[in-house]
Amino acid sequence: MIGAVIGDIAGSVYEFSNKKPLLKNIISSECFFTDDSILSIAVADALIYMKKNGFKNSASIYRLYLLEYARKYKDAGYGKRFHAWFNSKNPQAYNSYGNGSAMRTGAVGYAFDTLEKTLSEAAEAASVTHNHPDGIAGAEAVAGSIFLARSGSSKETIKEFIEKEIGYPIKFNLKELHKNYKFEIACKNTVPQAVFAFLISDSFEDAIKKAVYIGGDTDTLACITGAIAEAFYKKIPKELIRQAEDKIGKTLFATVKEFQQLFDWEI
Repeated sequence: MIGAVIGDIAGSVYEFSNKKPLLKNIISSECFFTDDSILSIAVADALIYMKKNGFKNSASIYRLYLLEYARKYKDAGYGKRFHAWFNSKNPQAYNSYGNGSAMRTGAVGYAFDTLEKTLSEAAEAASVTHNHPDGIAGAEAVAGSIFLARSGSSKETIKEFIEKEIGYPIKFNLKELHKNYKFEIACKNTVPQAVFAFLISDSFEDAIKKAVYIGGDTDTLACITGAIAEAFYKKIPKELIRQAEDKIGKTLFATVKEFQQLFDWEI
């Protein structure tokens, strides 16, 4: 869970930049949290509520918490359609296939005991806004990868899940991505690259560095990569966690901690 936040913060300053550095320091003084962290924590908070009160009408609960967090943190950098959604008097799903569904769904991957349930809940969390099949598939890809990673699956198994179950081919070259990859918002053009950054990494920190090195929508790419890498490596330097807490503040960090404790995931 905190891995998604760290990734978002690390990529924040490069999102609309042509710079694709190989980071020395994952979180610098210029970094900040974005909508990716806010909405990831919103989904986590919704899961906290349902863990305590029962997993019923989950789509309506995800919707409630996404609206609450977005309206509270209005200037976190949301896309135009999502911004219009949470400012509407009667918010309705808008058939999006954008990567916003994927980046916010990380917590779902930690919350359930089976892959089947994980995927169905990822679809519920996505569909309140991103009810296009590609938007739902992106969310399922991220949550499913996290479930497999935390359950002890190999990278090859995760790659096979992404390619065969989701339908995203993972056939990239890091140098070519660094040279040619541009800003993309579609799940199908963001999630595979984020998974690739994880697959070729050798640690949590290395995964984040490779995601930023690929470029594009760097906060979202690194947010997704960080969420999966945390689940797989199960180790994040305490200094990075402390830096992330400093960036998001005590209130949001407390929600992250409560989620990790409630769902038995401590780093």
